[in-house]
Amino acid sequence: MGMQSVAVACGALALCLALTTATNPGFVVRITQAGLDYAQQQGIAILEKELAQLTLPDISGDSRVLHVGKVRYSFSRLRLRDFHLPHSRITPISNVGLQVSISNAFAELDGDWRVKFLFIRDHGSFNLKVENVYLKIALRLGSDTTGKPTISTSDCSARISKVRVLFSGKLGWLYNLFHRVIESKLRKNLERKVCDNVVESVQNELQTYIRTLRVTARIDDKIGIDYSLVAPPRATAQSLDADLKGEFYSLAHRSTVPFSPLPLAFPSDHERMVYFGASSYFFNTAGIAYHKAGALVFEITEAMIPKESEFRLDTSAFSAFIPQLEEMYPNMPMKFRLSTPTAPFLTIGPGGISFQPIVDAQAYAILPNSSLAPLFLLSLTGNMSAVINVRSGRIVGSLDVGRIRLSLKDSAVGHFQVRMMQSLTNILTSSILLPRLNARLDEGFPLPLLDRIQLSNILVRFHQNFLLLGADVRFQPRG
Repeated sequence: MGMQSVAVACGALALCLALTTATNPGFVVRITQAGLDYAQQQGIAILEKELAQLTLPDISGDSRVLHVGKVRYSFSRLRLRDFHLPHSRITPISNVGLQVSISNAFAELDGDWRVKFLFIRDHGSFNLKVENVYLKIALRLGSDTTGKPTISTSDCSARISKVRVLFSGKLGWLYNLFHRVIESKLRKNLERKVCDNVVESVQNELQTYIRTLRVTARIDDKIGIDYSLVAPPRATAQSLDADLKGEFYSLAHRSTVPFSPLPLAFPSDHERMVYFGASSYFFNTAGIAYHKAGALVFEITEAMIPKESEFRLDTSAFSAFIPQLEEMYPNMPMKFRLSTPTAPFLTIGPGGISFQPIVDAQAYAILPNSSLAPLFLLSLTGNMSAVINVRSGRIVGSLDVGRIRLSLKDSAVGHFQVRMMQSLTNILTSSILLPRLNARLDEGFPLPLLDRIQLSNILVRFHQNFLLLGADVRFQPRG
């Protein structure tokens, strides 16, 4: 009884450890049945070309024919003329990956024959028609130590129901006497060779292709994205899901994110071929990475003020709100240095993306010797929202800001009424800061896509804690 209790306790502990160490993805990719069907169409077209180039080994042997005796024969230069796979189906299989079923396939090949019996020798050509070919291929999906996807053939079976051989030549009639033996050998050779070719194609073609998925992508000279798999792809009854890390990081110094991704309640949408689930964790790690890299620091100078604006960034303009500026720093140019004391943190809900960043705006007077004299430090807060779309395989967006709230954090020029600067702050934000941020967001961030994949018919939906992007897929062949 004591040992049983120990076993139960150990089992419970192991379960708790498994639950606490489970890694939620920051980004999820779902391929629906429609997407799998499209992939199957492309794959079958490639497999047909591969099988059409199939080479079969020469066959030789002997057989006893009634009233004739022992006959030695050989078949050589076996050439496939075509191989057609008219009916196929791809199905997700739990705990395995994918199963490809092919039925009613047919092929045709020809070659040369030679025969010898008694003192007679002859040769000719033959034509072989193969019908009702059935193939079942199981594809195992996994991931390697770098988080890249892997694929291999875990099982392959080929069955040929019907083989017809037509011989030509003077002694073609002789082969027709023992054609069943010949057809059986050709059938077994072809069945084995087809599966060998499938295994080779999966290893050389499919495995090579899926490794074009870049699990790390460089965004710019400071930031990268980690799209490595956190677990092998999961096959369900209606889709294939891939859980990705989905994390931005600093190229100079990668550090641990101080929070973990929440579970994603992925909807059962199947209108598109592929869906991408980008969690709030995904976007918030971008804020952390850019903040740590010092990329969320902006300077505003007079040269950046739109020419059509009547506002000028100098102490004369600000003396209307801070009279003492004119006495302390008369008619001197100014600059603002904007920075975020903490990384921005956004939330995603059915209504969209929203966040309230805090920005410190340090004002300086630029002295005649080009040195800077600190004037005052403002704290800016405001409600911001984002519009998201997909363009050329990249997530792109733009920001909009509501009313900005100001507060004075520090001043080297004495006290003044901050609210009097509201209109000037709005000009600086809407005319300079926001366009710069939106220009960067318009460049976008790459989605985790395989090589030569194009997206269309884009769908954008917001759910609790994540953004859902749906799309149809088109594969662009080389050349």
